[in-house]
Amino acid sequence: MSARVMSPVLVGRSAELDGLRAALDAAPGAVLLGGDAGFGKTRLIREFGRRLDGVRLLIGGCLELGSDGLPFAPFTTVLRGLVRDIGIDGVAGLVPRGDTAGLARLLPEFGEPESDAASGEERARLFELVLTLLERLAERGPVVLVIEDAHWADRSTRDLLAFLIRNVGLAPLLIVVTFRTDELHRTHPLRPLLAGLERLDRVRRVELGRLPRGDVAALTAEVLGHAPPPGLVERVHARSEGNPLFVEALLADGTLACELPESLRDLLLAGVQRLPEDTQDVLRDASGGGTRIEHALLAAVSGHDDATLTRLLRPAVAANILVVDGDGYAFRHALIREAVHDDLLPGEHTRLHTRYAEALENEPGLVPSDRLWVELSHHWNSAHDPTWALVASWRAAADARKALAYAECLTMLSRVLELWDRVPDAAERIEVDHLKVLEDAASAADLAGEYDRGIKIATAALGECEAAAGGSPEANARWVRLLERRGRMRYQLARHGFVDDLRAAVKALPDGPPTVLHARVLSTLAKYVRFTTDISGARAAAREALAIARELGDPIAEADALCTLFCADIEYAETGVTLAEVEDAANRSGDHASRLRHAVIKSHFLEGAGRHEEAAAVAAQGATLARKAGVARTQGTFLCINQAEPLVSLGRWDEAMAVIRHALDQDPAITTRTSLLVLAGEIALARGDLADANACLSRAGEIMNLKMVWRKTQDFFSTLRLQASMALKEGRPAAALEAALQVIDEPGLPDDARYALPVLVLGATACVEIGPSAADDLHRLEERARGLAVRGPLQEAQAMTFRAEAARARGVLDRAIWDAAASAWEALGNPYAHAKALARAAEAALASGDHDAASARLTSAAALARGLGAVPLGARIADLLRRTRAPRRTATDPAAPLGLTPREFEVLRLVADGRSNRDIAEALFISVKTASVHVSNILAKLDVANRGEAAATAHRLALFAAPAT
Repeated sequence: MSARVMSPVLVGRSAELDGLRAALDAAPGAVLLGGDAGFGKTRLIREFGRRLDGVRLLIGGCLELGSDGLPFAPFTTVLRGLVRDIGIDGVAGLVPRGDTAGLARLLPEFGEPESDAASGEERARLFELVLTLLERLAERGPVVLVIEDAHWADRSTRDLLAFLIRNVGLAPLLIVVTFRTDELHRTHPLRPLLAGLERLDRVRRVELGRLPRGDVAALTAEVLGHAPPPGLVERVHARSEGNPLFVEALLADGTLACELPESLRDLLLAGVQRLPEDTQDVLRDASGGGTRIEHALLAAVSGHDDATLTRLLRPAVAANILVVDGDGYAFRHALIREAVHDDLLPGEHTRLHTRYAEALENEPGLVPSDRLWVELSHHWNSAHDPTWALVASWRAAADARKALAYAECLTMLSRVLELWDRVPDAAERIEVDHLKVLEDAASAADLAGEYDRGIKIATAALGECEAAAGGSPEANARWVRLLERRGRMRYQLARHGFVDDLRAAVKALPDGPPTVLHARVLSTLAKYVRFTTDISGARAAAREALAIARELGDPIAEADALCTLFCADIEYAETGVTLAEVEDAANRSGDHASRLRHAVIKSHFLEGAGRHEEAAAVAAQGATLARKAGVARTQGTFLCINQAEPLVSLGRWDEAMAVIRHALDQDPAITTRTSLLVLAGEIALARGDLADANACLSRAGEIMNLKMVWRKTQDFFSTLRLQASMALKEGRPAAALEAALQVIDEPGLPDDARYALPVLVLGATACVEIGPSAADDLHRLEERARGLAVRGPLQEAQAMTFRAEAARARGVLDRAIWDAAASAWEALGNPYAHAKALARAAEAALASGDHDAASARLTSAAALARGLGAVPLGARIADLLRRTRAPRRTATDPAAPLGLTPREFEVLRLVADGRSNRDIAEALFISVKTASVHVSNILAKLDVANRGEAAATAHRLALFAAPAT
């Protein structure tokens, strides 16, 4: 598949764009814009220019001719473009007395210089002339002067730049100077100029940094033209180190390039090739050691003594190819090291890595102890020595496991598996069989969140286990553990067969006295089978596991079983198994997985009980524990859902988005990603960002496209909730109702009421919009709501909101129930739901003619919406306030003619404006049916046949003409 060579949009530079805009608004002034090659300085300037309106943009670039190159080159380019735009006469009109002769030194079109000699006085006159030209141009309208690639600027250009920046007057002139930070070696002539300019009040320096992972993911998607496959973003981010140019170059053919593209290689090696040959030789040695290498290790590998090595490396440090990093050196960019390393000939490559491996074998202290075995694995593998590479990789995997670095452990175990067939005595070398390596690799993949790889490894292990089965207890236990692990990983990817695996594992448990394995496998079955509608099966398995665990004194299985029992019949009033029991068992177990699961269910319970602040705090603590335990990508990202959800409820949307972005940056499993995307989409929708909300819905909808035999309530119903909300916002009530009705078709799922009620509310809102034809569907929604077991204050507030909205769909605006709902949401600390309920209560007050009550509620709602940044809700409330404060008729008002009531007179006004019954109902806070009745009464009283005749009568009688002044 082909890809775009360049992203069609600028990614990740919004802060810098805002900074340039702010600098222009504050002009005169200057911005010094630095960044490494490829960081996007030119692209940023182009995007900034595209967004300018009524501003003249002048751009000139310095030429790569060295510091003694073509004088004033960028100003010549600027002047030539200006002549092309406004002509020589136009330029003449901008300089004193129209005398452009002084500009001849910059552009031949202005004639010959007055003299061949360039005295200091003439130079000063030229500088003043350029300043005057730019200032007078800016007096006609703001001007942005951009001088690009100032690291190549000649002395004259640097002097003129300094003069302009220091002397610009009051005209709105912004000078932007771009330069490559990586080109500014210690003696570069631009360095002192930048240092001096930075001290000026009107000058600000902006450094473009590397793109974080989230922005690399967005850029990757733009370049490819579609969402990147799993794992690609991590690889692109690692190799590019956040350099946008490198991201685009590495993806030029639609996949991540194994070898560097020639254009990128040339760019990376340009600085290296300017170095002395001896220095280049040492850099080739250093390239084998990774992005960073200790001085002592490089000395051992290169064979140079300290003094010689220091002398040879000094030019590379001065040229900014290497940077000093503690007691060693680091390549300024990993791709520079890769380009140098790739230039090695095959024999050189093998010999270099052999020297590294031998140096480390002889003197292990040359690298930190935690790096020794992984370094040896790399070097022996690169030296094509499979035996020692396999041994080192196995030892490295053990070190990674101890450090809770599960992804790195998986990498090392994968290398062991790759090398296994090339080492005849592999089992003897590492003292375990091939199946054990597969088991450990499946475990590492599970803990690292690499579920797809883990499923494949577990499947291979099951095949090997079956082939080698001899009926021994150990072989049986291996079979059971592998089935259990594969089932867990299949669930994480929403794959078929996860329950089948777990049931097969239980069935394979040996007869006889129960063991800890019995308790743990039964507990796992209970944990995951509850995500189907088989709650009773989950409950039975959990109780059996709990009994076995307590009989055997296994606190881990006990904690797991208690967690499942708590979740199977979650009571937001804490009856049955309590959180205190679960917490006690988790703490006694000393097992981080048990403590993390307790954090998950406790934060989930607290949020479901409406205790938002406590829920957010517990989830945040759990996420911290997950990071320390090395499972930030798995349990950690799931806890981010439980942290973000209460933050959304509390109206702390910026904090919630920070948590969500952090979790999504780690590429979590689909069962975690869906809920995160729904929460992000709902925030975007509430803020009025329909494009972002639609993007989140599209990605979250991935789980809806899976042909599953089970549904996870939190994912499924939450996605339906976002679908319905989006459809309502886009004026598609039928689509919103279609989404909501799916909740009716899926009763009996775990935590049904908590996740079903918000969707049912949206379904009722859709019925309001659709009108009488949705009466049957409204009845179905009400039946579903009546069948829910409402537990706790949060669900009571949701149920109350549903009843109020269902009544509205039937044409009844019940102020009392809306007021009660608003009070319930206020007590829970949910400002968005509180504001929406207040707005509905105000509509009900207006419908009954109580404008003062409506105004009071709307004023409170407006303050809440404003504090949240809920722009669409704020606009609706503001519109209601305007209507509330408008002059209104009373029943005794004699100005309601033709026998019309005051309400009918208001309806006639809207009919005369060409409004439909639905428009009238919305404007007057009445049902569509009531509006239709009023219109029928008006037609009868006016003795006309249709709405058009009624409107014509109103216009003929000038019923709504403005009063004379």
